[in-house]
Amino acid sequence: MIDTVTHHWPVFGHDWAVEQLRKSIAFGRVRHAYLITGADSVGKNTLAHAFAMALNCTHPDENERPCGQCRSCKLIYSGNHPDMLYSEVDENTGALKIEAIRNVTRGLAMKPFEARYRVALFPYFDRAQPRAQDALLKTLEEPPPTAVLILLARSTEALLSTITSRSQVINLRPVPLVQVRDVLIEHFQVEGEQAELLARLSGGRIGWAIQAAHEPHLLEQRENALNLLENSLDWTRAERFNLAQDLGRDKLVLAEVLELWQTYWRDLVLLKSGDTRVKVANTDRSVQLQRLSLAMTEEEALRALRVTRELLHNLSYNLNLRLALETLFLDYPGLKHE
Repeated sequence: MIDTVTHHWPVFGHDWAVEQLRKSIAFGRVRHAYLITGADSVGKNTLAHAFAMALNCTHPDENERPCGQCRSCKLIYSGNHPDMLYSEVDENTGALKIEAIRNVTRGLAMKPFEARYRVALFPYFDRAQPRAQDALLKTLEEPPPTAVLILLARSTEALLSTITSRSQVINLRPVPLVQVRDVLIEHFQVEGEQAELLARLSGGRIGWAIQAAHEPHLLEQRENALNLLENSLDWTRAERFNLAQDLGRDKLVLAEVLELWQTYWRDLVLLKSGDTRVKVANTDRSVQLQRLSLAMTEEEALRALRVTRELLHNLSYNLNLRLALETLFLDYPGLKHE
C-alpha cells in the first residue's frame, strides 16, 4: 500500500493538492483564482468541486469541512447549488466561447445567495480562444471579494500569460498505478484482477479508472477505438481519409480516442525497444500488440506515438480537425497502396 495524507475530502490520489488547498482555507489565504491542470479524467473536476464544498460547508467544526452532509455540500455535489456557476462549451466544437465566459462573470458580480463564496468553474479553459480569455481578465484583476474562480485545463500552454500569472496553478500529475489499483479495490469494491487492468488502462487517470469500474460502456468504447486503430493500419489512404472525416466531427470524442491510441502506441514502442522494466498498459491485447510489433520498426512506432501526442496536445487550438487527422494517418505505418 502507498502511504497517503489523511483527509476526508472526496478526492483520491492527489493528497498534496488537497493539503495545499486545506491550508489555504485554514490560514485565511484563499485566492480568488485557481488554475488546475492535468490530463483529461485525472481528477481536476473532482478536486475543484471538493474545494468548493470545503469553502462553503456549514459544518460547525472547520476541520470537518467538507462534511458531505450539510445542505451546501449536497447541493454542490449534485451540481445544483445556486452559488456555483458553470461555463458551458459549444456543443458542436467543444470550444469555450466569449459569451459563455461573460455570462459567468456577470453572475460572479452578484453577492452570494446563501454561501460564503460564489464559485465559478471553467472546464476546458484551454479551449478558449485568446479573445475569450481576455473576457475574464477584468474579473481576475478586480475580483468581487466573495468570488472564487477555478479554471480547468490540460496544460497552461494555450493560455495567456496574463491568465496564468493571476491564478494559483495546481498541476495534477498521473496517479501511480499501484495507488489507482488500491483505491479501486478498497473504496469501490473492484476485484483485484479487474482493478489491476483498469489501473494500467487508465495511465494514472484515476477519474477514468473509477468511472470505467462503474460504467462498462467505457470499456466497450475503448475496445471499439482500439479495434478501429488496428484495422486502420491495414487500410488504404482513401479509407483512412474517410475515417478522418468521421472522427473530425466531434472534438470531445476525438480527444478520448487519441488518449486510448496514445497508450497503444506507447505499448508498441515498449515492445520494440525490448524494455521489460515497464509493463504494457493494454495487457488484454498482448497478442495483437505482439503481432503488430513484428510488422513495424521501432522508428515507425515512435513516430506514430509522437504525432498522436502532438495532435492530442494541439486539440486546445483552433484546428481543421479533418486535415490534422489526415496528416496523422499519413504518418501511421502500414499504409496500403490503392
